Formats: sequence, C-alpha cells, structure tokens
Amino acid sequence: MHRPTDLPALLAEIHHDAQALFGRGRVADYIPALAEVAPRQFGLAIATVDGQTHSVGDAHTPFSLQSITKLFTFVLALKLEGDALWQRVGREPSGAAFNSIVQLETENGIPRNPFINAGALVITDILTTRYAHLDYALLGALRRLADEPQLHWNPRVARSERETAHRNMAMAYFMKSHGNIRNEPETVLDNYCRQCATEMSCAQLAQATLFLANDGRDLSLRGEPDEHFLSADATRRVNALLLTCGAYDAAGDFAYRIGLPVKTGVGGGIVAIVPGVATVAVWSPELDAKGNSVLGAFALERLVQATGWGHTSL
Repeated sequence: MHRPTDLPALLAEIHHDAQALFGRGRVADYIPALAEVAPRQFGLAIATVDGQTHSVGDAHTPFSLQSITKLFTFVLALKLEGDALWQRVGREPSGAAFNSIVQLETENGIPRNPFINAGALVITDILTTRYAHLDYALLGALRRLADEPQLHWNPRVARSERETAHRNMAMAYFMKSHGNIRNEPETVLDNYCRQCATEMSCAQLAQATLFLANDGRDLSLRGEPDEHFLSADATRRVNALLLTCGAYDAAGDFAYRIGLPVKTGVGGGIVAIVPGVATVAVWSPELDAKGNSVLGAFALERLVQATGWGHTSL
C-alpha cells in the first residue's frame, strides 16, 4: 500500500498513463456551454485527513461541478429534514439514465434516489422552501468547507443549462402533479441550474468533501467547540448512498472496479471518498456513454489498485 510520501510519484505515473485515453470519450454537448470546454484536460487532487494535499495536472483549473453539486444539496437537505426526507425521495439505485422520466410514472412521482435528476429536483425544491436565496446558501456552505471565499457559479453555464432543461422541466411538472414538488417548477429549475453551474477545481473539491472522510468533521474548524458539519452517523449513510447511487446507472460498475463512495458529474468531475483516509477529486471532460469521465474513472481505478484504498470503504 502506498503511504502519503509515495503519492506524488504515483499521481505523476497515473497522469502520464491517462494521456493515452484522450479521444475515447466526448464532452457533454447537450448543454451548449459545456460543449465548448477543451477536451484534453486532466487534473487530480488528494486531500488527506491528516492535512496533506497532493495534486497533478490541471488540478487547480475550475470546472463545472454539475451533478457533483447534488451531493452537497443532499447533505444540506439531510441536515434540515432528517429522516423526513425519505418520504419524498428513495434510497435505491435507479438502473436507468440520470435524466430518465420512466420510473416516475410507475412510482407515483417519488424518485429512486437524491442523485438522479428527478431526485435532485426534489432536494432543490426542499431547499427552495427553506432558503430565500438557495444559490447563496449553497455557496456559503461550499466556501466554508473548501476554505475558499471566492467560489461562484457561472451565469453563462446556468443560462445555457436553463434554456435546454426541457426534460428536467417535464419531470418537475410531473412530480408537481403528484404533490412532490411544492414550489413553482420554474423557480425550482432556476435554482437547480444555478446550483449545477457551480465551479470548483479538483484541489478545492477534495478539500470541500473531506468531512465525508472524517466522520463529518470540518477540518477548517479544527479545535472549535463544534467542528462537525454532519454527524458521524449521517456521514456513514451519505457515503453508503454515494457507493450505491453516485455514478448514475454505472454505480454497480464503479463499486466493482473502484469500491469507493463517489459522485460523478457531466462536467467531467468525479469525487471519491476514502473513509478515515482521504478524498480524491479528478477531472477530465471527455465522458463515456453513461456520462462519467473516461480518464477520471481510469485514474481512480489505478489509484485504488496501487493503494488498496478501495477496500477501506467495504
């Protein structure tokens, strides 16, 4: 198993080997602003619970988080609602595409989990009821967790996403008809698209998710009376859902190949949690047919093979 002192050499090796995979995927083109992202980019960052950081490649280049933000909004909703949250969204893998509407028809407007689009819309609806300005509430949490006061969402990406959000709007109205969207669908979609347009770098994302590797403790508050961002029990439950539902309908494949709780996004980012050890954020914009980063998945698989980290979460 690689100790932290070996990580720089390992990351350099992964960075070098990943270059051979460029061209095997395509950038997300159904959101016009994302289609303009230069495809041949790769960054990887690791933040450890003992305060070390390691990075390689384009790890400090901001990118669009997209569905990775669903992790953070889910955590905010869980903190607010507790177990009442599960009356409106499920905890099961979907087995369907992240933007599928089919299951909503047979399951009475209750999405399978918080990480598919329908589930994330319900989470956004819950937070829209709680916060007058959800975008500022989310940014406030992310700025605290990443210890980075300049984080923002990209208005151009949000507008591009909102203008092409027809399927998401259909899902919102369908769930509204079942009483599972309480606010106006247009307002929920506005908030959802701003949320998805949040930008971070791999280095910032690894830092922002470190509480999930450390029993919910926010390391930026080390030594303060209440340094927990989330309870230890809730943290374990979040990680369980990330392991089973975090990679769209490729969640089973990710669990088999990588064995870590992950959340992916069509901006090309993936964040992985190594409980008790570290967080890993990787970004490369070229996606496979499931909407997950080709080079990102490769890098994580190589990393866990070299370190044995994939077994620590099971």
